[in-house]
Amino acid sequence: MRGTSRWTMPDDLVAQVNKLWERGEILSSFVSVAPLFPRRLVLKSPTASDLRDGFGEVRAWMQELRKTSCCRIVLREVRHRVHGANSLPDEVWIDSAEDALKLIARQKEAKRFLAILDATRQRQPMLLDWLARRPLRALEHAAEWDRFLEIVAWIRSNPMPALHLRQVDIPGVHSKFIEAHRGILTELFDIVLPPEAIDFTATGASQFEKRYGFLGKRTRVRFRLLDPRLTILPGATGPDISLDSKSFAEIDPGVSRVFITENEINYLAFPNAENSIVLFGAGYGFEMLRGVEWLSKASVHYWGDIDTHGFAILDQLRAQLDGVQSLLMDRETLFAFQSQWGREEKQASHDLPRLTPRECELYNALRENRIQMNLRLEQERIGYSWVEKTIRALL
Repeated sequence: MRGTSRWTMPDDLVAQVNKLWERGEILSSFVSVAPLFPRRLVLKSPTASDLRDGFGEVRAWMQELRKTSCCRIVLREVRHRVHGANSLPDEVWIDSAEDALKLIARQKEAKRFLAILDATRQRQPMLLDWLARRPLRALEHAAEWDRFLEIVAWIRSNPMPALHLRQVDIPGVHSKFIEAHRGILTELFDIVLPPEAIDFTATGASQFEKRYGFLGKRTRVRFRLLDPRLTILPGATGPDISLDSKSFAEIDPGVSRVFITENEINYLAFPNAENSIVLFGAGYGFEMLRGVEWLSKASVHYWGDIDTHGFAILDQLRAQLDGVQSLLMDRETLFAFQSQWGREEKQASHDLPRLTPRECELYNALRENRIQMNLRLEQERIGYSWVEKTIRALL
């Protein structure tokens, strides 16, 4: 059948309706006031010349098309001088959502969605617009939908709860369930809660608790006392201490210098220094130091790798703490240990506005590969005596 490749076949009609399903339009029609059906489908039908040159093929095509259930075919009369008057398909219509669902065998999924829709209308009608926009997303979670509605009801009654997720007491819902579905719950909470009950600066799954006023895990700060005369824990000599950020902000050890280093071994082996402590850094991200007032009274020194990311972390730290000084991140140190140079796999390339002119000059040389391609000098490759000499010079 040569002509059928140009004419609409039953599979083409099914594909058109499947697209309506995949775009969520069929399910949305159950929520929306605007009707989707009756809907005319695209029909490519034989021309007069097709009828003249291949009457048998046209007749076979018509028979095949009539086998398509759930569609209404509108005919038009065509007269031919040889074959006389004939009725050819001119339009194909899907008259209802039920017919569309039957054509693509999606009745079971639609039944589940209608159950979701009915429950939402009764219990949380504020979410109906969301269902109209995201019907397939809702269908993915049909098994959990009742629990979602319970959680939504709870948060509406308890905005900004100041509780840990573990303390949310809803029958059939545990904290791990909420944690596992933070993405969709974010979409739902944003709809039902008033703006004053949402922290719009907190985004992403990791900040779900902060966004809606739950108590999250406190970030922790790990530090060591570098002066044996300093005491925070009675009886402990040179302890390796880890505190939540709130407690760290409240201790105020009264030190004059604070060192921050990214490498754990360097942190543990950091030389003793009078009236000083050393913090174990956390790479990108220094939120735990935000609001620690006593740090502003101390001289803060950051020691990172001499590579583009080391300087990027330094730049980010200065966004949290004014006046941070770099330590062992200079040309003299870099070239003193040329035999220890390594390779930075993926370089940072963005501008760093908080670097000093000397730091910026070295950073630019690194990111532009003016010294060596992808050059990197890791902290732990710097000789320990060089570290001790530098610390003594600072003191």
